[in-house]
Amino acid sequence: MKRVAIVQSNYIPWKGYFDMIAAVDEFILYDDMQYTRRDWRNRNQIKTPQGLQWLTVPVKVKGKYHQTIRETEIDGCGWRQDHWKALAQNYRRASHFDEVAAWLEPLYQGPAQEWLSALNRHFIETICHYLEIPTRITNSWDYRLDDGKSERLASLCLQAGGSVYISGPAAKDYLDPTVFEALGMSVGWFDYSGYTEYPQLWGEFVHGVTVLDVLFNCGRDARRHLRYLKP
Repeated sequence: MKRVAIVQSNYIPWKGYFDMIAAVDEFILYDDMQYTRRDWRNRNQIKTPQGLQWLTVPVKVKGKYHQTIRETEIDGCGWRQDHWKALAQNYRRASHFDEVAAWLEPLYQGPAQEWLSALNRHFIETICHYLEIPTRITNSWDYRLDDGKSERLASLCLQAGGSVYISGPAAKDYLDPTVFEALGMSVGWFDYSGYTEYPQLWGEFVHGVTVLDVLFNCGRDARRHLRYLKP
């Protein structure tokens, strides 16, 4: 049985994103979808003494966002220093800041990425390596793209050799499981509930911030706070 998930790439995603990666055998970055403004594709949140703060990667847009995530170009390099400065200022007191900073800071100081998809994948794969998540990560353009919302996802899953498609719960509003069943596959719904709290800086606990929060605060013990990873 091979489990496949197909999800758009995000910038430094929250821990649930990595839990889904850990729960499947192949994770397809679905960046042939349209880029959407004020979404998670190019931004995420961190905790600060003043509350939540957005870290946003500036991008170049065409008209009214008539471009895919894959076609979205990063606008300049100045944001990299700003993002790292914000992370260092707000997490330097965290128990595992030095350990995580040793591999994270070079991502902000190394060769600049030109495209948002490539940037997101680079961060996602590096974080997976730290968390020891062995799941294969591919791009949607590695496969043939068929027409139809459910039909395209089912085709991607089938081409990847999947027998079970794992979907986020929000897709229940539009995904047609019968399309998968007609191709000999089943659909499973991922559950984001039941996450445990961990020692977190700056006030009331918040689950939905970037995964970097749990990494800075817990280090490799962050695995205990993802449901599909063994401690």
